[in-house]
Amino acid sequence: MSETIAIIPARSGSERVPDKNIKMLAGHPLIAYTIAAAQASGVADRIIVSTDSQDIAEIARTYGAEIPGLRPSEFATSGAHDIGFLRHAMEEWGPGESDQWWAILRPTSPLRSSASIARAHQEFLDNPWADSLRALRGVTEHPSKMWRVDPVTGESTTYLDQGGAFNGPISDQEQLFFQASSLEIVKRGAALSHGSIAGKRVLGFFLPEAESHDVNLPHDWIVLEHLVSENPGLLPPIGKIT
Repeated sequence: MSETIAIIPARSGSERVPDKNIKMLAGHPLIAYTIAAAQASGVADRIIVSTDSQDIAEIARTYGAEIPGLRPSEFATSGAHDIGFLRHAMEEWGPGESDQWWAILRPTSPLRSSASIARAHQEFLDNPWADSLRALRGVTEHPSKMWRVDPVTGESTTYLDQGGAFNGPISDQEQLFFQASSLEIVKRGAALSHGSIAGKRVLGFFLPEAESHDVNLPHDWIVLEHLVSENPGLLPPIGKIT
């Protein structure tokens, strides 16, 4: 079986939720829960945190992650594409054969469980045609109900021309899915050859709804705290801290 490397991207400088990757949640920094889930999944040969911050690096080490070095600043801006940090990690810290797998586990999805990581790993193994696996969730706002507005005239036109589908119920529309950021796996060779964390052929993977929760906005953090207060068992258990 291919070597599997879990990579946890955790740059500094979040503007909307300051220091979100190490913001305290239920007694531990946010990143700790993703490290713990990766450890408990049993599928990762290495668990690497990619960060440009020495503070984040030290916290991640405390919880058992490997930090071979700091991420260059050009791969740690708000506009940087994911392939940048991943290619850097692959070339600098994880040279290997093209069948090496990299599981991208973002710390902003702390409810993603070790069981889901293990299940995703097995599904990827069972579908060798795929370059990558990506978590998906059903859309709550269907594009058939979306509109464009001319900034000059104010005239509104539907985003999708589906013969008046905007007047009908959502249940009549094609079921569509939105990419969740909580879990991705990509083959090393596909990522490097296509310059993308998806490659060309993507296997969809479905998580329990709460596990797709992602922290991008202050409201997302409020929802996360509520979910955890209502059901603390949603968080992966934290093991021994070194």
